[in-house]
Amino acid sequence: MNEKIKLTTLDHTLEFARQFSSVLAPGDVVFLQGDLGAGKTTLVRGILNALGHPGTVKSPTFTLVEPYHLNAIDIYHFDLYRLEDPSELEDIGFRDYVNPNSICLIEWPEKAVGYLPKPTHVFKLTIENQIHVLTR
Repeated sequence: MNEKIKLTTLDHTLEFARQFSSVLAPGDVVFLQGDLGAGKTTLVRGILNALGHPGTVKSPTFTLVEPYHLNAIDIYHFDLYRLEDPSELEDIGFRDYVNPNSICLIEWPEKAVGYLPKPTHVFKLTIENQIHVLTR
C-alpha cells in the first residue's frame, strides 16, 4: 500500500507516532527511509515516548544503536547512516538485537541491504513543498 500522510506539524508527527506505537509488537522490524532532516528520528522519538520513554531520544548516528527497555520489552533504535560496510553490523552483534522479544527501529536500512531481516513496517519520509510526508 502506498498511503501518503502529511505530517504538517511536530504535534501531527508525534500523534501519528503515538497511534503507530499501539500496533507495534515484539518481533517487529521497522524501516525508516528518507533524506537527512526528513523526520525519521522525530518519528522514533514519538514512538518511544508513546511507549513510555520519558527522556530525550538521540540519534545513534555514531553508536549505531541505542537500546531502550520499556514495559518489559527491548526496543533498539538503529541509525545506519555512517555505516561504511554492512558487515560492520556483525561487529556490533546485530543478530542478537533482532529477536522475537524485541522491536527494532532502523533508520537508513538501505545502507545494509542483504544484512537486515525482512521488515514488518516500512516508512519513507520525504519533504514536499516544505511539508513532511510519510509514505507507508
